[in-house]
Amino acid sequence: MAFQHGKSTIITVTAVDLSAFTNTSEFERGADEHDVTTYGKNDHVVQGGLLTGKFTMGGVYDNAAATNPKVTLPPLLGTVVAVIRKPEGTGSGKAQQAFSALLTKYVETSPVADMVTWSAEFTKSDAVTTTAQA
Repeated sequence: MAFQHGKSTIITVTAVDLSAFTNTSEFERGADEHDVTTYGKNDHVVQGGLLTGKFTMGGVYDNAAATNPKVTLPPLLGTVVAVIRKPEGTGSGKAQQAFSALLTKYVETSPVADMVTWSAEFTKSDAVTTTAQA
């Protein structure tokens, strides 16, 4: 078994690499559930439906770089964008997930005794392409 450290993760949104500003991300995949229970049953009967997914990312606010999250993400709110997630980092044979996602939320948080942070939430749109990097 080969474990993978999260520090190697690479994330790009609309081909902009936001990895240097990101310290957390989560990719959730699921499916719709439909209740097809009929009369006479004592238990629910369910069927699967369309696949769903959410993607979140966040990190420490940094206003020095020209392509930081505060510059890159807010103009994309309400639009479907290209996301590439490389949970093992970049390299031949390493995993890569590419998908389109609707950017639904961008948040900046300013705690009194800590660094300013940012977070973003996306809803997956259409299929995920999972491949090994060339």
